[in-house]
Amino acid sequence: MPETSHVHYIDKTRAYYQAEGYGTPYEWAHFDHTPFTPFASVGKPLSRCRVGVVTTAEMARRDAEPGPEDPRRLVYSLPTDAPVEELQSRKTGFDRHATTLDDVDSYLPLTHLHRFVAEGRIGGVAPRFQTIHFEYSQRKTLAVDAPEILKQMREDRVDVAVLTAI
Repeated sequence: MPETSHVHYIDKTRAYYQAEGYGTPYEWAHFDHTPFTPFASVGKPLSRCRVGVVTTAEMARRDAEPGPEDPRRLVYSLPTDAPVEELQSRKTGFDRHATTLDDVDSYLPLTHLHRFVAEGRIGGVAPRFQTIHFEYSQRKTLAVDAPEILKQMREDRVDVAVLTAI
């Protein structure tokens, strides 16, 4: 009996790779040690930290004309002061039977983060958020996308990041 998961996309990915004739199943990223810095090492309270956001939601402004598909699928950013009503996800690879992408605040918490600034819970929100495309290539994620996100977050003086996935 094949191994099954409570996370359905894992099963779907296994089936896809098998159907495509790959000799071995897709290998999910696994790290014995997390590449993340523990929050305690930030050296200041969250109320003084600038928060950045990275999402796989492939966001765009609702009024933006769809451009040609970027075959390189590079990291791009949008301003965090854009009202969520003006944003939408152009993501197509998600389980449409389980959810929708209608509630932008449920997967891109910009409204909540700005409220947290007003309440003094966080020090600020970075001026832009980064969007990355869904990527099966761990090599591209580690060698191309992650360094670009780090570069942009350093430019924006981000102290901590929230990662959201679709």
